[in-house]
Amino acid sequence: MFLPLDFLTKNEMEDVSSKRVSEFLQKCVKLEDHEGDAQPKEEIIEVQTLPVLTSSYPQTVQEISMVFNTCAMPANLGPCTRRRREKSSGHDGTSTSLYVDRRKSKVWNYYTKLGDAYVECNVCKKQLSFHNSTTTMREHLVRKHSIRDTLLSQLKDDQVSDPDYVAQENVIKRARQMTPENNSQYHAVPCTEPRADVILELVLEMIFRDLHPLSVVKDKGFGLLIGYLEPSFILPSPVQLSSMLWHRYNVVKQHLEHYLQTAQSIVVCAEFWLSQPSQTYLTIMTNFIDGEWRRARCILETQQVHENKAESSLGDRLYSVLTDFGLSNKSVFCVMHDSLQDLEANSSQLKCIYGWTSLCCAAHLLHLCVKAGLEVEQVQEALGTARSIVCYFQQDAKATCSLNSKLEAINKTKLKLVMDTGARWITTIEMCESLLDLKWAIMSVLEEHPKGATVVQNLADHQWKLLQDLVPVMRTLKIATSFLREEQNFSISSLMPCIHGIVTAIGQQAEETSGVIKTVVNNIRSELTQRWGILDEEKLLESPAVVASFLDPRFKEMRFLSPSLRSELHKKIKSMLSQFFNHQSPVSTQFWVPNS
Repeated sequence: MFLPLDFLTKNEMEDVSSKRVSEFLQKCVKLEDHEGDAQPKEEIIEVQTLPVLTSSYPQTVQEISMVFNTCAMPANLGPCTRRRREKSSGHDGTSTSLYVDRRKSKVWNYYTKLGDAYVECNVCKKQLSFHNSTTTMREHLVRKHSIRDTLLSQLKDDQVSDPDYVAQENVIKRARQMTPENNSQYHAVPCTEPRADVILELVLEMIFRDLHPLSVVKDKGFGLLIGYLEPSFILPSPVQLSSMLWHRYNVVKQHLEHYLQTAQSIVVCAEFWLSQPSQTYLTIMTNFIDGEWRRARCILETQQVHENKAESSLGDRLYSVLTDFGLSNKSVFCVMHDSLQDLEANSSQLKCIYGWTSLCCAAHLLHLCVKAGLEVEQVQEALGTARSIVCYFQQDAKATCSLNSKLEAINKTKLKLVMDTGARWITTIEMCESLLDLKWAIMSVLEEHPKGATVVQNLADHQWKLLQDLVPVMRTLKIATSFLREEQNFSISSLMPCIHGIVTAIGQQAEETSGVIKTVVNNIRSELTQRWGILDEEKLLESPAVVASFLDPRFKEMRFLSPSLRSELHKKIKSMLSQFFNHQSPVSTQFWVPNS
């Protein structure tokens, strides 16, 4: 039975107040109870796609309330819904229709009324037809969302009926009612055991992948998030997570132990590094070729060490870690050090006690070669002035603002000044390139700011020219470094061709430059030749890097060697392979030992 619109006379409609509306609605409810046979049907209304919000998070109280399934009216309705709402609303935005008092039925906590004939579910946004009966609305909650009468009966009776008056505090409160700690107020579908296990594993993976503390599960915000997404899921305690984390570590460790057994020999890398609080850490890593002839790199351990014990206990620490993973001393081909200082401090001990040969990282040796080239006096003066300019713009806000405005005028806002660091020579070329790109803007700002001219000294013309000539040489070294960093080139077979390529390329570049740049290039070439023994033919024949390059099909022509040396190397490798297949001992154990 439907209530006619002329149920009240015109005069009665005008005299109806907010209190009388409630009495009138009580009459409607009583009439609805007597008309139990009239059951409204659930209708799916086709609505156009909702417009995409420009912001990724709620901006207003109404938007926030919709996120937490409150009864606020949605602000981003489709055209059809908007026309329906405008049709049932007055010109002042107030609704002219009379509707059931929400305090009489708890179902209205999950629906928003759209005019006289439609309601919208706040959970799934489905629109249902409404004929002054909440039966269909209640069945929809039970069938689609498993929200039953027990939940509806437990909701508070003092909730505000008009959603426009819902405050942000009430919105957050309703969200908290959906968390596991307030589960008595939110009866959702129980989380199945397989799904709970998956969520638990994902939480654990989030902790060790992103380095979160175990106490993150006790954070209020994280608990609200998990409670909203999966209300019946109970987060584990930090103690439980710690136990799970150790179990995961032991499982992965067992797999790694079996994987390491597939390698005939390994290279152990010991790398010392500093964290933000200036704490020293040691990372022990292995590189090897597995049973499927694939290059593998595995981290065995990362532990904090004391600076006074970092060098003296290196051998014992390496031996302890290798033993823990079931590796013997004989499986170690050599030990790779990240600095020449560590190599000199530990190589003799590792050789005498454990029989391990030490080798320095090629990237660090290349850094030492470049550093020797940049120690030319004129270059150091130019780089010092360049650092002072960059430091001035980093510390002076007015100068930075003026520089940014000039960069906007020439459409170079993406360019930024870079300060170099002594430990990374690549930052030196980045600093020089940034200064050269912003040269005219920097000079203009320094001229406009009298304070800048007194605080910082601008580069002279010959210094600008020096940096301009230095950049191509440094860029060649940077390209070579990028080549060695590529996955297909980080094996030792790519090292010697790359080093010879650097020596040849920068030598050609120095022919057309000033005397200062020639000195820089000569210093770099001298360091490269000395550290890798390029001019020593006997040392080249004994080098595993040269043998690896010969066996690599990409470099089998060995163009960086003389014809006579290539012929001698070819004979030596044939002899070695012949003895190997005849089950005889290798030619010499020193042949396979890298030179330090």
